[in-house]
Amino acid sequence: MKRFVPFLLAILALAAPGMGRAETGSWVKSGPVEARLVASVQGVGDLAKIPLGLEVRLEPGWKTYWRTPGDAGFAPRLDWSESRNLKATELIYPAPHRFTVLGFETAGYDAEVLFPIAATPAEPGKPLDLALKAELLVCSTICVPEMVALSLSIPEGPATPGASANDIARAQSLVPGDGRASGLTVTAVRGQGAVLEVEVTAREPMVAPDVFVETDPPVTFAVPKSQFLDGDRRAILRMDATDPTPGLDLAGRAMTLTVVDGNRSVEAPATAAAGLGGGAGAASAGLLAMLGVALLGGLILNLMPCVLPVLSLKLLSIVQHGGRAPAAVRAGFLASAAGILTSFLILAGALVAVKAAGGAVGWGIQFQQPLFLVFMVVLVTLFAANLWGLFELPLPRAVADRLGGPEGQGLGGQFATGAFATLLATPCSAPFLGTAVGFALSRGAPEVFAIFAALGVGLALPYLLIAAFPRAARLLPRPGRWMVALRRVLGGALALTALWLLSVLVVQVGEVPALAVAVLMGGLVAALWLGRRLAETARWAGAALAGLLALVAFAVPAVFGPSAGAAPVAESTAARWTVFDEAAIREQVAVGRTVFVDVTADWCITCQANKKLVLNRGTVAQRLEDAGTVTAMRADWTRPDESIARYLARHGRYGIPFNIVYGPGAPDGIALPELLTEGAVLEALDRASGKIKS
Repeated sequence: MKRFVPFLLAILALAAPGMGRAETGSWVKSGPVEARLVASVQGVGDLAKIPLGLEVRLEPGWKTYWRTPGDAGFAPRLDWSESRNLKATELIYPAPHRFTVLGFETAGYDAEVLFPIAATPAEPGKPLDLALKAELLVCSTICVPEMVALSLSIPEGPATPGASANDIARAQSLVPGDGRASGLTVTAVRGQGAVLEVEVTAREPMVAPDVFVETDPPVTFAVPKSQFLDGDRRAILRMDATDPTPGLDLAGRAMTLTVVDGNRSVEAPATAAAGLGGGAGAASAGLLAMLGVALLGGLILNLMPCVLPVLSLKLLSIVQHGGRAPAAVRAGFLASAAGILTSFLILAGALVAVKAAGGAVGWGIQFQQPLFLVFMVVLVTLFAANLWGLFELPLPRAVADRLGGPEGQGLGGQFATGAFATLLATPCSAPFLGTAVGFALSRGAPEVFAIFAALGVGLALPYLLIAAFPRAARLLPRPGRWMVALRRVLGGALALTALWLLSVLVVQVGEVPALAVAVLMGGLVAALWLGRRLAETARWAGAALAGLLALVAFAVPAVFGPSAGAAPVAESTAARWTVFDEAAIREQVAVGRTVFVDVTADWCITCQANKKLVLNRGTVAQRLEDAGTVTAMRADWTRPDESIARYLARHGRYGIPFNIVYGPGAPDGIALPELLTEGAVLEALDRASGKIKS
């Protein structure tokens, strides 16, 4: 019987409530929150301070609070009085997130958080029996204080690392430090009345910095307005007090500042100097500089892969001016430029409206909507049919004369060509374009309209140059019979564009609805061809049938919906790619792996070019296939996804492609340019892995 005593004791130890691994306590649930105590070590050893952690999980939609919660809430309240051999504890707070609800500003955590704790034993080397009563305020649409009673026993023995050591170390890395690790530095703090201005510099460009202010008596501030300078490595963050007391003057006020930019953070004591240094002049200078960036981005957009679907329109627009009078050439190209600029301003207005309504905004997101895709398929098909000579839009003589001529050669046709070219160019990103769009969408409506107007001028610049020198059009061949063949070829190019749009529609609504739209478009072309061959009095029948088929096509997404057999969003053509999981990035980096994130979409032509030219070939593909050291994640934004939209916004991006590399040498990530090169990707992988020191 004595032989079985150790075995029975082991079974009883494993079965006892709250027991298990010495360094891990049991989960205790109370309402929407559950918590447990964990330790980094399996024994107390002879440590003067023992690293612990309070791990908290929250149900979706719930949050808890930082040490300075803001307009409402309270920090965790901990009672250790029933513990044994415990002299003191220090609760350490990771960098918080901002929550803005109905004008109230609070700071805290959602989903999950691990609070590092430094525990000082009364007698080092003796067992530590911890008993904690933790009161946590958790809020959703309502706020509820929850109490959890937790326990953890750490026995005598060597202080060898336990199962939670990596988790606690990762949580400690998220605690704001002095800036040496994060590369963030608070260089100046200025105050005037109820306005505070914080100037921050960084080793790597900042994307979405935020500031949390602690001062006595407390003052709560609204979301800071950011002005980026020096290639986004310097930022001036200006904040207004949300509910200032009468006569409040922040000049001379002592405070503690916590600056957070993604996974980077810094904590710094400061005293606000009198006056504001940023001022309207700096804001104007920042906006003027970004207008130049937007102009350059729009110009480069003419050279990007997205030019292929609209190349036929641009080429036809140019050759139609051969041999025409300079005045007519100038008017035609100005009309095309006006179409481009007007389209950009309409797009800016739509984005401002969506942003004001609380929706996700970004460059090219209209291609996530099935109705827009059907609209573009119908429009492209009609343009192709027009180039094939299957129909013409007859206008009253007075209108045709005012527009400048028939067959789309008048100003109205040139304007429509510019607008249509803009719509087809929006699924493409270019160097400088992402920076300009991110700047605009992170600010107010005036900046959005100004930046998008500059983008439009940049895209229209080739048209404007020819309009400025119209005699250059005389170098072009005169229109003749050869243009009939050219129009057929260009119509075929637009037909291929329609097929590409249908392939994107497959992802949105599934193969059957997309096939139905394709059949309807085939019927539309057949109806127009039949109408062309009928007698003059019966041609209206073909046009009416084509219009009916177009209307039926618009009804297809509404009938089937986006979930009717749609292809999986995260589907990847290569086995090496895993589904994007932002939470897993930190875990992978903590164990020494490099993580490559590719945010892409089927409608993003630049994304497809990056895959074919860089990611899926050569040395880059071999590195990404190295499952032992690299994790390749793909975030598919073909269809709307709030988590991807929030991830992009946190990095100051509102368009794709977006590629970023994380690793032990770059825990905050290294963002890559929109147009990838093999050298840039390999260098980022080496820097992130620690092979190359920054």
